[in-house]
Amino acid sequence: MLNYAFRRLLMLPVVMFALSLMIFGLQMSLTPTQRLAAYAPSPDFLKGGQDSIRRLIEQYGLNDPFYLQYGRWIGNILTGNLGWSETARQPVGTALTSLLPATLELVFIAFVPGLLLAIYLGSRAGIYLNRWQDHLIRFFTIFGWSFPVYVFGLLMLLIFYSVLDWFPPGRLSQWAQAVVTSRDFVRYTGANTIDSLLNGNLPVFFDSLRHLAAPVITLIYVNLANMTRVMRTSMLETLRQDYVRTARAKGLRRRVVELKHARRNALLPVVTIAGMELAYMMGGVVITETIFDYSGLGQFAAKSAANLDFPAILGFGLYFAVVLVVLNLVVDLIYPLLDPRVKTR
Repeated sequence: MLNYAFRRLLMLPVVMFALSLMIFGLQMSLTPTQRLAAYAPSPDFLKGGQDSIRRLIEQYGLNDPFYLQYGRWIGNILTGNLGWSETARQPVGTALTSLLPATLELVFIAFVPGLLLAIYLGSRAGIYLNRWQDHLIRFFTIFGWSFPVYVFGLLMLLIFYSVLDWFPPGRLSQWAQAVVTSRDFVRYTGANTIDSLLNGNLPVFFDSLRHLAAPVITLIYVNLANMTRVMRTSMLETLRQDYVRTARAKGLRRRVVELKHARRNALLPVVTIAGMELAYMMGGVVITETIFDYSGLGQFAAKSAANLDFPAILGFGLYFAVVLVVLNLVVDLIYPLLDPRVKTR
């Protein structure tokens, strides 16, 4: 197992190098003036005249060969210098770091119950093949699969905010925002739910949950369908295996065979798809956060794209690439724990 993990870790720098080349290649498609923003420490940096801009382009070597510029760019990345974001009015690295906890809070609150629900529904659909439970679950997942996230999100906003006034947009109410920005409120993680509990402030905790409800439900339902379908298919294939028939023939209880033996092996493809769903959810919250006015990385990326804020767009692209690679590595490391048949030597 250690050798297997070591081989996967050795592949990480190679993959990251390839991804960095792709992202830098996209950056090189911009003009030298546009790329100069990646070196800006403040907004005043680019406010000089054309002569000043030309001197800065020469100073930073933006007309140099590709390999020289790539080396300097990697150096800036490693030191956390991603340029200045006009959208956030602060360095891109600072903006990404400050907004990441909000997105992580939203995604993980949606992902964990969504995954558990997908495993449960997929198992039930496979066990009760062609019965009413299976038909109901299949209709539920197909409906969610065919629903665009922006349509479902707008429906959630219409029903639960405009009509019922249960789940308002944003991250916090005005009174709660005043509390978390006060001197008495200590920021530990940047996630409102965790920080409010650590500060012992239950009203802020419940207010943050109230604002999270609608975007969380949207993410769960839209991303649930694919994992449920994969779990159902895998469960059906597993229930047809010889070892399942043998276990039943030996007199083991049906519940033990289906839930203890069959479902564990049926989880293997779900683990793979779940890792990718989590990665896509981390990068795909752009629409959800924009609809619900949720101040996270997704909303920041959408505003940056609308403002043609190239350093911020490229910074978000780099973040998403790292998330994909790391989660793919985690899935590779978890797989042998679930299936000992995977060769790890």
